[in-house]
Amino acid sequence: MSTKDLGPVRLRVAPSPTGDPHVGTAYMSLFNLAFARQQGGQFILRIEDTDRARFRHDSEKQVFDTLHWLGLTWDEGPDIGGPVGPYRQSERLATYQPYVEKLLREGKAYHCWCSPERLQQMRAEQQKNKQPTGYDRLCYGKTEAQRRELPGFSETPVVRMLIPDDVPLEFDDLIRGKVSAPRPDDQVILKADGFPTYHLAVVVDDHEMKVTHVVRGEEWISSTPKHLLLYRWLGLETPKFAHMPLLRNEDKSKISKRKNPAARLTWFVEQGYLPEALVNFLALLAYPPAQDAEGNDVEKFTFAEFSRDFAWEKVNPVGPIFDLKKLEWLNGVYIRDLELGDFTSRLLPYLEREGVLSGNPGLGELGRLQDVAALIQTRISLLKDAVPLVRPFFVGDDMLEIAEDARAGLGEDAKDVLDKAIDVLGDIDDHLVSLVAPSAWNAENIEAKLREAIVDGLGKKARVAFGPIRVAVSGAKISPPLFESMAILGKTSTLARLVALRDSL
Repeated sequence: MSTKDLGPVRLRVAPSPTGDPHVGTAYMSLFNLAFARQQGGQFILRIEDTDRARFRHDSEKQVFDTLHWLGLTWDEGPDIGGPVGPYRQSERLATYQPYVEKLLREGKAYHCWCSPERLQQMRAEQQKNKQPTGYDRLCYGKTEAQRRELPGFSETPVVRMLIPDDVPLEFDDLIRGKVSAPRPDDQVILKADGFPTYHLAVVVDDHEMKVTHVVRGEEWISSTPKHLLLYRWLGLETPKFAHMPLLRNEDKSKISKRKNPAARLTWFVEQGYLPEALVNFLALLAYPPAQDAEGNDVEKFTFAEFSRDFAWEKVNPVGPIFDLKKLEWLNGVYIRDLELGDFTSRLLPYLEREGVLSGNPGLGELGRLQDVAALIQTRISLLKDAVPLVRPFFVGDDMLEIAEDARAGLGEDAKDVLDKAIDVLGDIDDHLVSLVAPSAWNAENIEAKLREAIVDGLGKKARVAFGPIRVAVSGAKISPPLFESMAILGKTSTLARLVALRDSL
């Protein structure tokens, strides 16, 4: 792609590699990408790595991996290049210097030699006196020699904007209409280490990367007057702005990685959410669902459907509550709609992680897993929930552990039930009759024999009759459908497990 091929709109997401990617990165990427795809434009991934104190080397790869997992793919970025790179801010340091020099030369910025200790003391006094916090311009208009004579001097200066008294504070927002922001102070735009701050870098990079729409969280509304001022001072074309509502916890606080594990994108992979369900959920958080012919909300939809009908004015500006119960429900809907083979393959990483299957299962194991998957697909909401349900099918009969609560729940008639089950099941022939005719060891026949012998023969209620058998076969009070499970396990394993529990009572 050359700059001649740039689309009518260009949008970007610009995460900082400072740890596990935030769910907000996916949220912003989704809305940026939906509009870019709808308009036939481009979506850019830019890495904003100028915060060297919090920088983490592994974080950038996590950004790539999690966004690819979600299917939120970009047209230009550090990993694939593009016509306006480089796409890491740390590789663009020479780009910012001419802009800083222009602002200094024109008197729109100045050097500040104040030490961190001096600035901390200044803010403390302002807060004590209930004054607005902001830089007091001690360095403005002074030479280095003049400033050196005053207390709180630092050898390496920063560069600050000189905010005029008449700075415009209102701007138009695609989501919110006319927005008014508070008056900014003299913001640092170049740090002592030579790296630009976000405020300068974002303006320069968005201009040089031809970004037409800046879509970001509402926490940046207060910074927009500074950015608009820089666009004006530097003679750059101003993009359109859209400030998305912040994702919030149940208590309305901003969702953060420190307080909420669900703020980490990798957490959703660990828990067993489907990427398409998470994308669907993130869209619903700030956007109204479409309606069907009867006027009912259509809450399950694809990215393509979301992108096709997307409009900024429909975005709800009120910060949505991140409702994990709703997400889990939606994830369950997606799981139930998967093809069986697809569902089975998605379980593999979770089963391998917990040691239920090896990293290279054989065809026989995969065949059994698919049979088990068919039993549990309607019973789980998260892929990781499959692990305890699947494990009993892949452990040796002598290695099956009986859960304490399951053993404690066995009634005094468990021995009689198990004796009867062992007796009647031993008479079922498990040999194949022919290639097309199944053996008598099947769920329907197993159930019929057990009901006749225990429910009818011993006069037990079904719940009482089959409880001990379930515990013997699965080691737990809750399991996949019992008779189908016994059919999958086979006659030899089933009887071995029934005998083992009976002998332990």
